[in-house]
Amino acid sequence: MTSRKDITVALAGNPNSGKSSLFNALTGSHQKVGNFSGVTIEKYEGYADYNGYRIRFVDLPGTYSLTAYSPEELVTRQYLAQDTPDMVINVVEGPNLERNLLLTTQLMEMEVDLLVALNMYDEVEEQGIDIQVKQLQTLLGCHIVPTSATKKTGIDALLDHVVRVYEGDIEIRKNKLSFRNEIEEAVEAIAAELAGEPELKTYSSRWLAIKLLENDREVYSLVNRFPVWVKIELMLQEAIRITEKMYDADPEILITEDRQAFIRGAMEECVRQPDVKRVSLTDRIDSIVLNRVLGLPIFFFVVWLIFHMTFTLGTPLMDALDGFFSWFAAAVEPLLPNDIVRSIVVDGIIAGVGGVLIFLPNIILLFLGLSFLEASGYMARAAFVVDKVMHRFGLHGKSFIPMITGFGCSIPAIMATRTLKSPSDRLATILIIPFMSCGAKLPVYVLLAGAFFAPAVAANVMFGIYMLGVVLGLLTALLLKSTMLNRESEPFVMELPPYRWPSLSSVFLQARTKAWMYLKKAGTVILAAVMIIWVVSNYPRNPELEASLDREVARIGQQVTDPAEQAAAIHAAENRIAAAQLEYSIAGRMGKFIEPVIEPIGFDWRIGVALVTGLAAKEVVVSTMGTIYSLGEVDEESVELKSILKRDPSFDRATALSLMVFVLLYIPCVAAIGVMRKELGRWKPVVFYSVYAVTVAWIASFITWNAARVMM
Repeated sequence: MTSRKDITVALAGNPNSGKSSLFNALTGSHQKVGNFSGVTIEKYEGYADYNGYRIRFVDLPGTYSLTAYSPEELVTRQYLAQDTPDMVINVVEGPNLERNLLLTTQLMEMEVDLLVALNMYDEVEEQGIDIQVKQLQTLLGCHIVPTSATKKTGIDALLDHVVRVYEGDIEIRKNKLSFRNEIEEAVEAIAAELAGEPELKTYSSRWLAIKLLENDREVYSLVNRFPVWVKIELMLQEAIRITEKMYDADPEILITEDRQAFIRGAMEECVRQPDVKRVSLTDRIDSIVLNRVLGLPIFFFVVWLIFHMTFTLGTPLMDALDGFFSWFAAAVEPLLPNDIVRSIVVDGIIAGVGGVLIFLPNIILLFLGLSFLEASGYMARAAFVVDKVMHRFGLHGKSFIPMITGFGCSIPAIMATRTLKSPSDRLATILIIPFMSCGAKLPVYVLLAGAFFAPAVAANVMFGIYMLGVVLGLLTALLLKSTMLNRESEPFVMELPPYRWPSLSSVFLQARTKAWMYLKKAGTVILAAVMIIWVVSNYPRNPELEASLDREVARIGQQVTDPAEQAAAIHAAENRIAAAQLEYSIAGRMGKFIEPVIEPIGFDWRIGVALVTGLAAKEVVVSTMGTIYSLGEVDEESVELKSILKRDPSFDRATALSLMVFVLLYIPCVAAIGVMRKELGRWKPVVFYSVYAVTVAWIASFITWNAARVMM
């Protein structure tokens, strides 16, 4: 029996080149997602079995070049230089070949075993573009395979080439990109010196030499640790002196010019454009969606459509999941006679798992919508349309969609920031998303506004709360980008790719992958946090309270004969004991502990307890208040709870407004915090956000409470 042989292939290409679609076409469902070492950039891996080989594909981040500008560029070139895959497939976009060849020339400089996938070849033929593939192969020194990821053409030919090139059945003379004489001589001399350094054997010495002449900071820091640096530094200085004398330019500029000259020559020799330039479908659509008058309304309609789809279609599915877990809890509860075990399983584990899974429909629907917009080409237009407004607050245009999504739920909104390439823009957007008023906060607003304001006024109050979150979120972004994050801002230049009908299989695959990542990455953190909230809300137990409940139930059984009255009396007794037990628990003690801090904003220890338990989910604030006031399980429509709050001398309109503002701004649910931690990859920004959010919430509530007391 022949043992299976393995080949590792890296996929590199520009954004919007169809690289990820080709990766999906090659690997199908055989994928896993992780992170590249030391960074939060996602690492997609998959495999395909072909002719006795298991071919492992690594989908590298999309990048236009291999400079040291962005994390994506660094990750891509570090993987190619240090992990040394058996082969690199450079996915190039056929209709935009000239732009894509810059990355190809830099891969040639790395002297990797290169194979070019000429993707979207169906569009090349439709547009009447004539590409002389064999001639281009000769110029690049690598095999070129025409493919179409969306139509699944050329996939087998590509796999066949991978195997045959790996086995050495087909060969092609490797070509190297030669520079002008002065640069070439410096490259060869420096490369010869570097080749003698044993610690640098894993790198292409020619590539290191080119990068040093380009003043690449990462390669500088790598090479200057070794003794060979003494000679290399002198050679670099001599190369700079010669080029500045002859061309009045440094080597970096000349290398860039020579690459562009090679690309222009290749295009002249190998590509023929159609004689008549047709008005494309992309041009016709852009004349509408990028119109100065129609652009914004169309954008808001698209955002509304995604938002509506995510939360309108997702709500019944969420309710179904919620109903399933409620049914499951009710079914399990009688099987567990021990009170402690029953509480752990039903109120802790089942409720915790349900709290994780209930968001899954929204996440799947959101990423179906976002993946469709991204693959179709509209996402770049959407960012372009709102970029001017967002730019004033230091944000990228693409930040707007995650922010709007945050009105439904912070969790999918935080995950949606993956469309932002700049770490600075992504961090700023993630940190302001919780200021958008998610659906879980709505029950608190409905309860308080309905209890203390007339219907017409209540609607205005709720609208004001929503707008306050938006304003403070944007001001926070402006503050962050004006101070600690200003140096990392992404340039506000966006490529507008042609419109394409997305591959639905690829869209569904991406949504499935994101959903699995949510369950795998966030589930453990969220479940642990929910369990902690459950523990602090239920322990320590007070034996005297439990004994008093037993005595009360026995007394009711003796004195009340009517079954309905008896059940109502027992239920009321259970609610009173539950309220006393909550006060006795760690959460109750925490509420009393923080009372001196929250008293200046109109809150007592009871609201403090509700805020502590509200960390599990903001709607829990309402149910906790029902427990505190001995009403048991209630919702925001509870007439009884509204009546009690209005009669409570310590709870008035000013307190209600202050509490709504605080719930809007303070730390979101543990699920959102867990996802935030996983997306950012470290705790430091999460801790910073938590401290900042609580501070802003306290200050805003303090102003609100005092102003309302004066005005009302």
